[in-house]
Amino acid sequence: MSAGRTAGRPARLRRGRRAGGGYSGARPDELDPAPIGSILGSAMAELGWVAPLAHARLMGQWASVVGADIAARCQPVSLVDGELRVAAESTAWATQLRLMTPQILARITRELPAGLVTKLVITGPSVPSWKHGPWSMHGGRGVRDTYG
Repeated sequence: MSAGRTAGRPARLRRGRRAGGGYSGARPDELDPAPIGSILGSAMAELGWVAPLAHARLMGQWASVVGADIAARCQPVSLVDGELRVAAESTAWATQLRLMTPQILARITRELPAGLVTKLVITGPSVPSWKHGPWSMHGGRGVRDTYG
């Protein structure tokens, strides 16, 4: 480029040149673009994405949040108003997990934003219901010889 073409441009817009006359090198300087992490960090808070992303991480990456041992025995069911409902694989594990509630909440709080989960409700496995379905009897006791 000739001196006449760059004379009207500000120093920061000149291609590849620094204010001191050299080119931008391998080290960070004012000509480098902003890192995506710094842009996304502030944008997520401004757009209100922090809580929905934390909720999705809790449900989708349950094993990495609470640990593989606990995740092998239970699954998150729902998270509503800070109350996390978790279904255990057996009643014995439900009891064990209820005893571990403070440790599980501490792990969740360490991995995710504080206040996302404030209460943990652990239930055992659900049993089949004979109250609904094609073979249910409305208004009566129903069939009682099902189990022999």
